Amino acid sequence: MRFHPVVVLPPEVEVLDLSGPTLPAPSTPWAIGRYDEQRPAMYTQALFSAKRTLHVGLDLGGPVGVAVHAFDAGVILHRGYNAAPGDYGHVIVTEHVLDGAPLFVLHGHLSAHSIARWQPGDAFTRGTVLGWLGGESENGGWPPHLHLQLSRVRPDTHDMPGAVDPTEREAALARHPDPRIILGPVY
Repeated sequence: MRFHPVVVLPPEVEVLDLSGPTLPAPSTPWAIGRYDEQRPAMYTQALFSAKRTLHVGLDLGGPVGVAVHAFDAGVILHRGYNAAPGDYGHVIVTEHVLDGAPLFVLHGHLSAHSIARWQPGDAFTRGTVLGWLGGESENGGWPPHLHLQLSRVRPDTHDMPGAVDPTEREAALARHPDPRIILGPVY
């Protein structure tokens, strides 16, 4: 593979279908939530205003404390904490160059320790541990997972909309490309 795995997954990982009227209970902590998936039953918190149901990142589930690696060399652009229920909790946004163009990567739902060790401008190499999956008490109230989201547009802060109004799908997918361009064919 061209890049380092962001989360080192076991051979068997459950790919979730979160597009239905009810949410499935994963049979294992190792699960994947898909990119460009309509999730009508998932985003019930005020943050999403009942219209933001299209997921524009990719979720990699695992146990609390699982390492999150840099897919390639880059620098820390932003770090911070999004405290609202259902938000990202602790976040790191990294900056990379991919095929000669800038690429920005949001790593959401991390542990508090993950962001404490970095400052904007800190450089890292391919495979560096950027952080660890956080528990529900520190990651916005979600089961432990990494929300990985790419952006072709430089974000001003440590935040990006991880779910958007489906009427904005075309523009959102152009701005936030499929994370499988760095993850490979995880599903």
